[in-house]
Amino acid sequence: MSGEGLRRLTVLALAVAAAAFLWALFQPFAGGGGAAVHVTIPKRAGVARIGDVLDREGVVPSSVLFALRARLAGDSSDLKPGAYTLRKQMSYGDVLDRLVAGPAKNLVQLTIPEGLSRREITPLAGRAGVQGDYLAATANGALVPSRQYGLARPPATVEGFLFPATYELRRGATAAALVDKQLAAFGQNFAGVDLSYAKRKNLTPYDVVKIASMVERETSQARERPLVAAVIYNRLHARQPLGIDATIRYATANWTRPLTNSDLAIDSPYNTRTRSGLPPTPIGNPGLASIEAAARPAHVGYLYYVVKPGTCDEHAFSSTFAAFERDQARYNAARQAAGGKSPTKC
Repeated sequence: MSGEGLRRLTVLALAVAAAAFLWALFQPFAGGGGAAVHVTIPKRAGVARIGDVLDREGVVPSSVLFALRARLAGDSSDLKPGAYTLRKQMSYGDVLDRLVAGPAKNLVQLTIPEGLSRREITPLAGRAGVQGDYLAATANGALVPSRQYGLARPPATVEGFLFPATYELRRGATAAALVDKQLAAFGQNFAGVDLSYAKRKNLTPYDVVKIASMVERETSQARERPLVAAVIYNRLHARQPLGIDATIRYATANWTRPLTNSDLAIDSPYNTRTRSGLPPTPIGNPGLASIEAAARPAHVGYLYYVVKPGTCDEHAFSSTFAAFERDQARYNAARQAAGGKSPTKC
């Protein structure tokens, strides 16, 4: 190839690369975006950090191009912090318009952590300005499609089906509106869970929700969720009481104080120390990770677990009572050395 031909080819390649870059930067045929996503832009965040947040949440395809587009548009210093509901794969221009305008002033965001019971969610809803009685709004079990979850009749309440997430509500929204959003989110998330293993173990979808609610309360460690679920399955199979104190805490509405001997001996269907089988209802509202663990536990022979001293919510698992006794003795010794306080480090 002649020198002139090579130069023309180089110019053409550069032109194509420049066109591709400008196409990616200005997105002339970008649509309106995909699924909604809640994003919080931190205070005093620069354009590069904002781009990182948006990229991580899937709102924009490139944090670098977002920052460049903001600078070219002269908007990099006008992006306002706050909570937004954006969409996956929005155009840079649309995102900039939203962030320059600022968050909607008539909207509030309510974050509901995983595992909380409806009684625990009630004050969170109140502090967010939700109108009406949340506890009463969650008392109607008929809102749950009973047959879909293997129930012969509606449950007493919607406990277990109030999906934990961040919800965007209009200021002054009612408790009923929040409950509707939570139930819809639960249905959407639960629909994608593989229940085949649980069904082979003769467990209903509602049983899976019960197990998930216990898993959520028993561990905050992602790797431990399938192990805790396995202990529950194994004890059910062996017809042994589950021995999960979180069910007693649910019955006594005591999530923080040490359980007394009278608490542990309470005559309640939620006392899984004295009664075999699952509790009558979920003891809280689990997140998706715990639901998936409850539907497909680890294939291990564990029957026991106890908190490891000196850790933050990590457990020692065992398959024999002798091993469990050793683990329990270590825990009790560490607790005694700590003056009766939990020997954990969180």
